[in-house]
Amino acid sequence: MRDFAQRLVAREAMGKRPFERNGRAFGRVIEKVRGPLVALTGVAGFRSLLSRALALANAEVRWLRAVHVKADGALECPAEIAQLDKEEIAKGEVALLAQLLGLLVTFIGEALTARLLEDTWPGVPVNDFDFGRKSPGKEQK
Repeated sequence: MRDFAQRLVAREAMGKRPFERNGRAFGRVIEKVRGPLVALTGVAGFRSLLSRALALANAEVRWLRAVHVKADGALECPAEIAQLDKEEIAKGEVALLAQLLGLLVTFIGEALTARLLEDTWPGVPVNDFDFGRKSPGKEQK
């Protein structure tokens, strides 16, 4: 999940300044999947998924503890995030997105998750992504 999340974050960051529009790059990828997921799960469902993903990602990236999910499912980030460098912001976004993708695969399945990603990012190859399945040559424990 992390590798795929890194690809999506890198794709969104191409040609964009780290702090544009609302002052933060953090959450740009999450905002992009928000619309399709709200259509699929409703605002409450998306908010629940994102809140759980954020709780899981907090263990990996400490500054994410300051981020909250608002009632409409948008991320609320404190102003201090603007002080972080773009690599640290990307690390948080990757951690959050990887957790969100993992939850999606668990709850709606690989096929629907892949379709959602293809619709959101046309041209991003999801067919080479194994959604956490055992890779060839690796033994499952």
